Amino acid sequence: MSESKDALIVGGGPAGAALGSLLARAGRAVAIVEQSSAAHDKVCGDFLSYEAIHYLRMLGIDFESMGATEVTNVRLASRELIGEYALPFTGMGLSRRLLDEALLANARNCGAEVLRGKRAEHLRRSEDGWVVLLGSGEEIRGSSAFVATGKHDLRGWRRPEGKQNDLVAFKMYFRLRQEMVNVLAGQVELVLFPGGYAGLLGLSGGVMNLCLLVRRTVFRELGADWTKLLKHICCSSRYFARYLEGAEELLEKPLAISAIPYGYVRANAAGGVWRLGDQAAVVPSFSGDGISMALHSAQLAAQFFLDGRTAGEFQEQLAQQLKWPVLAALAFSRIMVGTPAAAHGLRLWPRALRAIARLTRVPRCDLIAEPCSAAVRD
Repeated sequence: MSESKDALIVGGGPAGAALGSLLARAGRAVAIVEQSSAAHDKVCGDFLSYEAIHYLRMLGIDFESMGATEVTNVRLASRELIGEYALPFTGMGLSRRLLDEALLANARNCGAEVLRGKRAEHLRRSEDGWVVLLGSGEEIRGSSAFVATGKHDLRGWRRPEGKQNDLVAFKMYFRLRQEMVNVLAGQVELVLFPGGYAGLLGLSGGVMNLCLLVRRTVFRELGADWTKLLKHICCSSRYFARYLEGAEELLEKPLAISAIPYGYVRANAAGGVWRLGDQAAVVPSFSGDGISMALHSAQLAAQFFLDGRTAGEFQEQLAQQLKWPVLAALAFSRIMVGTPAAAHGLRLWPRALRAIARLTRVPRCDLIAEPCSAAVRD
């Protein structure tokens, strides 16, 4: 690639692909560097909240045709069910494998150059902008650089520690018995267990996404063994165990990631690079707002970039918008991991989970070009 681009985007997940679409659609020359060569699963709850749905529709992503499932309620459980509550919006369940590929295809169709199977080894400044060095030795040049590598840091651009750094995240897909498919339909569930919590979401085809967080010390005490971890959760929660009875694991082994800086929010553009998605803010993985924040950061970055504003102005504005939702999510996450018994107090305040769902979201007033929607309930 010889010509310099207007924008170099490292990472082709939701944030990077969405930004690439928006900038290319506006006539900018864009290159997206994505290290994966083909569709793959990621550690993610696969939940799309109202905000994510809003932005995906703005991008023209037809997630309904991809088999997205409707989610209207949230259940909280520990040993048994604590309560079931209506969400303050209608959400969707859709695998990241499908969503990420649709977003990258959209970016390509909008005119962005998508470099698949290319690993960015280094990002550095040059006299006239930025240079990305690929593993192949090839260099790509551009006027501005955007880092959207998700939970994985780009070498030389590591994020500082967050406020809750002792958790390990796992993901596994299960094919459920039909009885349990019916029980889970329309629900997203949070199950508390000693040392962590799990999220359950039904997808199309009778598949359940199990995404969980556990303290690193607890996992080590279990011999760092996935099977023992599942047994630990099942022994702690009969409610959870019934889902796994007769269920089939669909991945050869669980996806896992650790050292995640939950609670981190980037307040400045150190080095002059634009940071999006999990590189800008990392929300604890129960609120379903990670994808929403990624897509929102892409929309805001595109707006600032096209208006001629700086990376520093963008980062400051995004931090102001995401600071309190991330802190609210962090507080609830700490309660669920550290003092799960406190969650039983939600029996006394049935609307609490609805309030938490609102507090942990991108503020409604900050959404870009938000349309009125009958799907939002007071």
